[in-house]
Amino acid sequence: MPLHVPPAPAPALRSVLSALGSPSAVREARTPSLKAAQGPLTPDLPLPVHVLEQVTGRGGAPRSRLTGWRFLIRGTERVVAAGETVRTADGWAFAYFCEGPYLASTERALRQAEALATPYQPRLLSVPELYMLTLWLHGDVTADASSGLPGPGDLLVPLAPAPPGIAAHRPHRFAELLPVLTLRLTPAPLLKTPA
Repeated sequence: MPLHVPPAPAPALRSVLSALGSPSAVREARTPSLKAAQGPLTPDLPLPVHVLEQVTGRGGAPRSRLTGWRFLIRGTERVVAAGETVRTADGWAFAYFCEGPYLASTERALRQAEALATPYQPRLLSVPELYMLTLWLHGDVTADASSGLPGPGDLLVPLAPAPPGIAAHRPHRFAELLPVLTLRLTPAPLLKTPA
């Protein structure tokens, strides 16, 4: 079933296109693949980036918030980098280019998702405290990409490298993965010292 990729805000796309057209932005980027790319570079597959907060439940129920849009930057033969935008008071602004293991892992997870029988809206969900990034497959393909918390039936596919004990590229229902994340993020109780 094809994925229903949400359209990125036009200002976010324009900011990435401007950065790609700027020799100084590309030259100053810490992305050797981007600097070495030959031919045209195209932003592809815009994915909203959400951050999962309050996972431990101490501050209330978990929630997510949109922090940016990530575009895979495609060269003539392959994806060479990602370009990320962030929300500012004036709208969307280019933040940086990056590369690394999450690029190939994102592509692999998207291919896995396209093979599923159920349609999904792809998003990225970050759990900063665990240095974890997941492909979030949201079940409501018509939802506004800027809002929402993963539903119990939504799938999260941890991208590689995943935290120890969490298998990369194995889809998990949000309702199944949340207790694992909560346990990992809950501090261990302090032991009492003998009097």
